[in-house]
Amino acid sequence: MSDAKALWTVAANRCEIRTESLPQAAPDQRLVRTRASGISRGTERLVLMGRVPENQHATMRCPLQQGEFPFPVKYGYSAVGIIEDGPDAGQRVFVLHPHQDRFLAPATLCIPVPDDVPDSRAILAANMETAVNALWDARPLLGERTLVIGAGVVGLLVAWLVARIPGTEAVVCDIDPRRRAVAESLGARFCAPDDAPGERDLVIHASAEPAGLRRALDLCAFEARIIEASWFGTREASLPLGEAFHSKRLQIVSTQVGAVAPALRGRRTHAQRMALALSLLADPALDALVGPAIRFEDLAEAMPRLLNPPPGEIPPLCPLVTYG
Repeated sequence: MSDAKALWTVAANRCEIRTESLPQAAPDQRLVRTRASGISRGTERLVLMGRVPENQHATMRCPLQQGEFPFPVKYGYSAVGIIEDGPDAGQRVFVLHPHQDRFLAPATLCIPVPDDVPDSRAILAANMETAVNALWDARPLLGERTLVIGAGVVGLLVAWLVARIPGTEAVVCDIDPRRRAVAESLGARFCAPDDAPGERDLVIHASAEPAGLRRALDLCAFEARIIEASWFGTREASLPLGEAFHSKRLQIVSTQVGAVAPALRGRRTHAQRMALALSLLADPALDALVGPAIRFEDLAEAMPRLLNPPPGEIPPLCPLVTYG
C-alpha cells in the first residue's frame, strides 16, 4: 500500500485535496506518477457547480472517476505521467484520469506520449481528441467556407485543424476580442459575432451558449451543416426553427467524444483516436492554448477562480497543473 493525493469536488464551488491508499497494482494495471494535468474548463466548470443533469450522470462519468455526481466526486481526464513499475516502467503516458499525484490505471488506458510532445502540451490530448471527433462528424470538404463559433480550447483546436485543409477558409467567432491573437496564431481569421461572415457551408458551434447556436443558424448557406460541440448541462437552448431552418434545409448534428464518430466507427478504436490526437500535438503553435501553471498543492483553492474568473479578468484556456 502507498499513499496518493487527489482533488475532490465536495460541494458547489468547493474542492479539497484528499489522501487515499493505493493497493498493489494488478497485472493489467500500471502505477503512474503524474507530471502534469490539464483542466477542461467547460466540463469541469459544470461539475464544480453541480450542473451535470441527473439523467446524464452515467453518461458523463470519466473512465477512472470516483464518487458520484453531484458531490463528492473526483473528476478530470487529462493526466500525463511516468509509469513507475512493471514492463513499461519509465514510459511517459497520457491517461484519462482525474487530478491526482499518483494513481493506478488499466494498461490499456495508458497511451504513450510521442517524444516530440512535451508534458505541458500533452495535457491537451483529451481536447484534441474531442476536436478530431468533431471533424470526423463534420466531414469537411476541400474549399468549404467554415466558421467556428466559440474560441475556447476545443473551438480553437477545431479551427487549427480546419485551417490545415488546403483551400478551406477557417474563421473563428467569439465575443471576447482578446482571443484574436491566439486564433490568428493558429492560422484562422477572427471576428466578433456581429461581423461574422454569412453563407457558411459548415459551422462548428463550441461556445456553450445558446446565443451562439442561434447565431450559427443565421450564418448558414443553403443545406449547410451545423456541428454542435457544446454541452449545456442543465441549461436549455431555444432555437428559431420557424425561420429559414426548413427552407434552407439545414442540419444540426451532435458530436460527442464518448463514441467514435460514425465516419470511422468500427475502423478506429478509442485508443487509436487518442494516439492520433497526441501525434497532432507536436506543433509548438499549440503552446498558446496552455496556461497558467498551478501547483497541484494549490489546486483546491485555485479551482473556483480558474473556472469562474471575476468580471474583467481574462479567462484562461487550458490551465496547467504541475506536480512535484
